[in-house]
Amino acid sequence: MFEKLEIMQMAQAMASNASLRQTAVTQNIANADTPGYVARDVATFADTYESDDAAGLRKTRSGHIGADTTYSAEIRARADQSAMSPNGNAVSLEEEMVSSVNAKRQHDLALTIYKTSMGILRTSLGRT
Repeated sequence: MFEKLEIMQMAQAMASNASLRQTAVTQNIANADTPGYVARDVATFADTYESDDAAGLRKTRSGHIGADTTYSAEIRARADQSAMSPNGNAVSLEEEMVSSVNAKRQHDLALTIYKTSMGILRTSLGRT
């Protein structure tokens, strides 16, 4: 029942984005010494969420067709490959550490949004 609320869908999508970004970071770190490896990343949640809104398709009822409420993003090669090592590898461990922390913060924010929303719903129903 609560998963139909837009705030809950947004929190779930934000957590999914953070998880996917963390996956990309771990793959980059695992391949830090692989010759020719190109660092990968995922679009930020804000960019993805704004692009979904721009399409104008929202599924507000189960009978609606063509509006998918699931979050979808993919891991792509990072656009800025400025610091290439001599073996053609473009992974910077410092950048990956920062990306990992950002993904964790995003995931924590998604959980906070979810917990706060559940608290508000419980309070409005008279349950604590």
